[in-house]
Amino acid sequence: METHFSLTDAEFERLFGTGSLDPDLFTHEAHIRLAWIHIRRYGLDKACYNIVNQLQDYVKILGVTDKFNLTLTIASLKLIDYFVENSKQGSFAEFITEFPQLNTNFSELLTQYYTSGTLHETRQSHMEPDIMNF
Repeated sequence: METHFSLTDAEFERLFGTGSLDPDLFTHEAHIRLAWIHIRRYGLDKACYNIVNQLQDYVKILGVTDKFNLTLTIASLKLIDYFVENSKQGSFAEFITEFPQLNTNFSELLTQYYTSGTLHETRQSHMEPDIMNF
């Protein structure tokens, strides 16, 4: 089990939102958890707004602004939203167990919607899917 599980959802959300989450805790799975928390609490539109802004602030604090990708962030949120909508689970641990492909095949899931070039070359502007809509 990953270290971010030592935090409650509220603690995890608060630490990330204030930019004080230890970067070592912010793994791929932790990204999914953050999306899961926001989508369930605020809905997809507000989750996109919150996470885009908080992630931009977080990468500034860490000095890694080149890692931010707007298209990838929004696409990831839309993909995770699909799984949230189809989940019967109440906790993130149960959710990620129900849909392990989010941890193991995330990139492949996104290639149903985007070509690699569109997904990875449009970092600062948002591009809609160029294969299939969400």
